[in-house]
Amino acid sequence: MTPNAPRPAHRWPVRITHWVNLFAMICMFMSGWEIYNASPLFGFRFPPQMTLGGWLGGAIGWHLAVMWLLALNALCYLLWSLFSGHFRRDLLPLGAGALRRDILQALTLRLQHRQGRYNAIQKLMYLGVLALGGLLVLSGLAIWKPVQLQHLVALFGGFDTARYVHFFAMAGIGLFVVIHLLMVILVPRTLWAMITGGKHE
Repeated sequence: MTPNAPRPAHRWPVRITHWVNLFAMICMFMSGWEIYNASPLFGFRFPPQMTLGGWLGGAIGWHLAVMWLLALNALCYLLWSLFSGHFRRDLLPLGAGALRRDILQALTLRLQHRQGRYNAIQKLMYLGVLALGGLLVLSGLAIWKPVQLQHLVALFGGFDTARYVHFFAMAGIGLFVVIHLLMVILVPRTLWAMITGGKHE
């Protein structure tokens, strides 16, 4: 990038990890739903067409394989964000006043979207989904290795509770994905910017 060239709205590490994350999350959701169906927590099951693996063993195989891809991708994103200043520059600070202002503007349909600049609601959502991701990892490890990681299981209040935590953390990320897709539909140029980088406004 030349000194006078405009900074892209989304730099290439963000774009690459975003699309890898999309593929990995789809696989994790679908294989996770197949695992859930083998021992439901609630009075419903996910339709077979929405699951991956075909049976419990196959779903666990998919879940564990893609877990490593997702973990490596998340590690790359976190390290790059820390050392490049992405966290400090784009996701922080997050103040209560700014959040209250942007929520009010969103409710009155006056909240503007500028490429490459996160408003307070976006900052809260991205930081929140990272926290949910961490909770998913910890609860998933507790479910995967309950004997070896019995202290982690105890921290969650037992194996069954860890399963509920894992489910609701997954549901929280699912809600984030739905809102994210709605925002893309409302502001379609954000999709093109995530492919090409776009221009920072």
